[in-house]
Amino acid sequence: MAQQPAVPGAPAPAPAEAPPAAPPDTVVGDPMAVRQKLFDAVRLVNRYKDSEALAAYQNVLKIDPVHYLALWQAAVLSVKIGARYSDETRKAAYFTAAARYADRALALRPEGGESNYAAALALFSQAGLYRSENRLAAFRDLRSYVFLAVAQRPDLPEAWQLLGRWQYRVGHYNVLERIYSKVLLGGVPPGGSVADAMRSLETAIRLDSMRASFYYDLARMYRYQGRRRSAVALLQKAVRLPTFTSEDLTINRLCQQLLEPLQRATTRRAQRQLRIRQGAAAAAGAPPAVPGP
Repeated sequence: MAQQPAVPGAPAPAPAEAPPAAPPDTVVGDPMAVRQKLFDAVRLVNRYKDSEALAAYQNVLKIDPVHYLALWQAAVLSVKIGARYSDETRKAAYFTAAARYADRALALRPEGGESNYAAALALFSQAGLYRSENRLAAFRDLRSYVFLAVAQRPDLPEAWQLLGRWQYRVGHYNVLERIYSKVLLGGVPPGGSVADAMRSLETAIRLDSMRASFYYDLARMYRYQGRRRSAVALLQKAVRLPTFTSEDLTINRLCQQLLEPLQRATTRRAQRQLRIRQGAAAAAGAPPAVPGP
């Protein structure tokens, strides 16, 4: 039977589940019960059951409180789950739990790429709930974590996305934020700029071209820099990506909302340029330009 075309905007059917690979950082001496729970957690993540996966990692930590993989994965999942809530109290509870898991992972591996990514992600998420002065302090503290994360795990696309978001935010400090940072926080954190942010997001896309949020973040940056055609090209790719979760659908809609006005603006600009060329040709006595097909 021929495959039915996908309905635009509807979640794509989940791909056939492959046997879970052995989780990274699994210690050879892990008890069988721990290994089974780790495999369960990986399987649940692959099924987009984040809350159940977090519970599986928490069960691992009940058996082994210093299990590095379980700690940093629990931190990442806590942020992901907390971000879904609109209530700031529930958000804060998950983000605080994420920070605690990340701190425990850092205590085990201070130079670990995963532990530093988890710490940076938790802090970046918490910063969104802080008042201005605390948010600026969080962005200052976050710098070392996120740079170490990409240095130690240059293959981790999520770390590059987070670095790009941090670089863009710091690169867009307003006058008051810059003054406050210079006077009370030891200066504006170095390494934050729009150009660096775009390069980091481009790296994230090269590492994983199936993540719509990477395209969306970079397209917004292109748009604000006046690079409309580049933004349109990215968004056109993003809206064609499959959607498996509610977050995927949300990003897909955001991409469509950003794409439509950009396409209209691009069309208007092309029409203006055509009229200008036609006017110049008429003034020079040449045949008028004919629009392309």
